[in-house]
Amino acid sequence: MDTAAPDTTDRTRHLRICPLCEACCGLEVEIDHGTASPRVVGIRGHADDVFSRGYLCPKGYALKDLHEDPDRLRQPLVRRGGELQPATWEEAFAEIERRLVPLIEQHGRDAVALAIGNPAAHKMSLGLYFPRLARALGSRNVFSASTLDQMPKQLASGWMFGHWLSIAVPDIDRCDFLLMLGANPMASNGSLWTVTDFRGRAKALRQRGGRLVVIDPRRTETAAIADAHHAIRPGTDVFLLAAMVHTLFDEGLVRPGRLAEWTVGIEAVREAVAPFPPEAVAERCGVLAATLRSLARELAATERACVYGRIGTCTQAFGTLASWLIDVLNVLTGHLDAPGGAMFPKAAAFAANTAGTPGIGRGIVTGRHASRVSGAPEVFGELPMTVLAEEIETPGAGQVRALITVATNPVLSAPGGPRLSRALDGLDFMVSLDIYLNETSRHADVVLPGLSPLEESHYDVAFPQLSHRNHARYTPAVLPPDASRPAEWENLLRLAAIVQGRGAGVDLQALDDELLAQDVGRLAGAQAGAVLAALAAGGRRGPERLLDLALRAGPWGDGFGRQPNGLTLDRVAAAPGGLDLGPLQPRIPELLRTPSGRIELAPPACLADLSRARAALDEPPPALVVIGRRDVRSNNSWMHNLPTLAKGPERCTLLVHPVDAARLGLVAGAPARLRPAGPLGDQPGRQLVAPVALSDELMPGVVCLPHGWGHDHPGARLALAAERPGANLNAVLDESRRDPLSGNAVLSGVAVELSAMPGP
Repeated sequence: MDTAAPDTTDRTRHLRICPLCEACCGLEVEIDHGTASPRVVGIRGHADDVFSRGYLCPKGYALKDLHEDPDRLRQPLVRRGGELQPATWEEAFAEIERRLVPLIEQHGRDAVALAIGNPAAHKMSLGLYFPRLARALGSRNVFSASTLDQMPKQLASGWMFGHWLSIAVPDIDRCDFLLMLGANPMASNGSLWTVTDFRGRAKALRQRGGRLVVIDPRRTETAAIADAHHAIRPGTDVFLLAAMVHTLFDEGLVRPGRLAEWTVGIEAVREAVAPFPPEAVAERCGVLAATLRSLARELAATERACVYGRIGTCTQAFGTLASWLIDVLNVLTGHLDAPGGAMFPKAAAFAANTAGTPGIGRGIVTGRHASRVSGAPEVFGELPMTVLAEEIETPGAGQVRALITVATNPVLSAPGGPRLSRALDGLDFMVSLDIYLNETSRHADVVLPGLSPLEESHYDVAFPQLSHRNHARYTPAVLPPDASRPAEWENLLRLAAIVQGRGAGVDLQALDDELLAQDVGRLAGAQAGAVLAALAAGGRRGPERLLDLALRAGPWGDGFGRQPNGLTLDRVAAAPGGLDLGPLQPRIPELLRTPSGRIELAPPACLADLSRARAALDEPPPALVVIGRRDVRSNNSWMHNLPTLAKGPERCTLLVHPVDAARLGLVAGAPARLRPAGPLGDQPGRQLVAPVALSDELMPGVVCLPHGWGHDHPGARLALAAERPGANLNAVLDESRRDPLSGNAVLSGVAVELSAMPGP
């Protein structure tokens, strides 16, 4: 046996920020150049990364699998004779122009819809150039994954603080009491909260005498390491939170501290929560009244404390109310914008809440238009993803006849997936930008593949806005891209030119220069010429040029020479592990953009919606409800096709409490049929079958199935995922159920029926 050490003379080490979840950890990628083409031979955490300090979860290792995946698309596909066939880039764009332009001319711009998924948030090209496509098209029919998991938090934050992305996150490194609802950062590595090594940070919190308390229907991985876990009936977070706010007023515990002069609406909130004393809500939520009062007292008494809620609090019928009340608690106890509490990061680039006059603004506006069929209001420029199918199916003026999807798979990720799948087959034309032929892109007439993450440079456009510590990090491409394949920003720009009638043969560099000049004109006014000259001196194109602009114009930037020690892309790129910009600092009133220049604690829409919650308080809880769950190895549906993440035990199992299993005659390992309660369960495609796993992690009356499975659709090319396809939870969910304020889909606490499969 040859025991000689491997030859490493042809190996190089490259730094990369992981693009597979919100933690954004720094990686070291080892490349072997001693083969016909460069090959990834190792990935590990980057110990000198200023943000992640060497932490790495299993997803980081899977970047090698993603880069090498034989199912990952590397050539455009065009539908010919009913089949998707390989084509050149010229043929693909010619087909798009041939079919899309006449459709727009005949039916108008609203006849074309856009849909974008969460992987785009991890790609600088997509994140910065999708808005260019959306503006060029000018359609009202824009959809994203935000209305499947986070729009309630964005809406509540916008109403309270004046901007959609002014989202407060836990300052965990200085926190001594962290109350967490519907969140599982042990699996997600944070969500609307960019935090690395949550386990290590939670351990440090406890070692300094702090406490972590989790409220969740399931004893999650996070609840398992907490000091206390309180099970709650799914969908009742609004009652628990309102009762805690009630307790603060009832027991004289309201102490906003320095925020008092920057807050309006405290008395209105007092009146609004009067119908929700702990004793009135305890039975409905399944949490003792004494526990509710104790949690409120501990929150008020702890100097450095924070309430944080995530997907479980957003994906329910009262998602916006729950998101709002979380920050109401933080404000009333003086823990908002305070060290150790819920604080606002200051992003070095693309900082959403640094433009305009500090402390005052116009706030946010919703409902500028509505969906054609259901009348769902526009929120943050989007319509709910769950109305897309009906907008395609329903004839009449404004009917969606064409669709452009970007890194999204709503056939699996949105409720009513089977209906949407059928609707996509009825489109006149569909284009997908995606690295896979998945359950959604398989319907497209043209598929434009993206690059491997290792072939692209990277800066986190969105996540420094949500990070537990301020920082700036940039990493260049690890591997050179194939020169025959355009970058994704170039594809989006070419699509923008097509929908504007400028043709697929447009000069992309000239178009990019034109759009940049417009951006700089809005930003710099009379100084635009000097700014453009400074950017031109850098010699960059595309996303890097926009990044340099954003860094230099940002709150830490050099102001194009006015601040000699300020940030530029050159300075950030010269720091291999990134730049640490320090812990979060108080930002109120500077951050506020509300018309009053104050925290708007009592948004009228939230106060009005509490009457709906009060009526629901008297309704009996369903006998059985379903919730979702996440796994550290499968945050997205396409991750099921990567060997590093797909190996191990079957993860798409239906967790059932032993008491419910005995009552329903279910056996561990045996299949069970799940369907929505009521008439919806009789519709075709509204039932699923999944293997049962007994678990006392759940409270009785709750079953749990993970999100993003169902890889059994013909035409998709996800070979490894298809070996263990799993069941699609969203197939049984009702796409018409939404939080009325935000339009977010209701994915949790949905009433279901469960039965054993008949024997052979």
